[in-house]
Amino acid sequence: MGYYSGVSQFFGGPATRTVKTIIIINVAAFLVQIIAQIAGIRAIFVAFALIPWRVTHELTLWQFITYMFLHGGVFHILFNMLALYMFGNELERYWGAARFLRYYLITGIGAGACSWIVGPESSIAIVGASGAIYGILLAYGLLYPNRIVYLNLLLPIKVKWMVLIMGAVAFLSSVTGGEPGVAHVAHLGGMLVGYVMLRGPEWLGRYVMHREYQRREKLKRQFEVYYGEVRRKIDQDKKKGPTIH
Repeated sequence: MGYYSGVSQFFGGPATRTVKTIIIINVAAFLVQIIAQIAGIRAIFVAFALIPWRVTHELTLWQFITYMFLHGGVFHILFNMLALYMFGNELERYWGAARFLRYYLITGIGAGACSWIVGPESSIAIVGASGAIYGILLAYGLLYPNRIVYLNLLLPIKVKWMVLIMGAVAFLSSVTGGEPGVAHVAHLGGMLVGYVMLRGPEWLGRYVMHREYQRREKLKRQFEVYYGEVRRKIDQDKKKGPTIH
């Protein structure tokens, strides 16, 4: 995939600091994972992959973070890191490093949490940054909906439609089971958590405004009742005529 935005940009432009660091950590973790696999050491995978059953019964809560840095194969990590590079760089430049890193980690953790909620007794290990990557794609689609993305470097499509299609596929796959070995719930969860993060402040602002409006209307009604009583008493006093002392 690549995109064109009216200027000579391709594959996300120069790598930003946080994106570069995340890629380096993922590649290093993957190499350690491969070496451990060749050596027949499963302890690393079991300890750091997200295994819902272990979270439920052994409270291995760190797995909600560590699972994002393990991957199921070369193509798995290649796709995730390529998508992160292509779309994450511009988001980091727009948001800044701190907000970008916070968004990346929370969407990844949220994606893992969604998988755990759906199957708390599952013993199938979940690995990969895909949940966070889907969150990145959603954010990019909301910020730059009309950017043109070239799927497989051939098919031009607007980012908003690509995100919608990927979200629909993740939803249908999570309902029907989809392709074995793919954590579709995590993909969908990353998008949902990302959407709440991005739209949540707006929703909260509307809620606060609505509550303030209700409070003012209540005070207004109370004042009208009080003012009405005062006016009726004044009118009654006027009808009685003057008081003679």
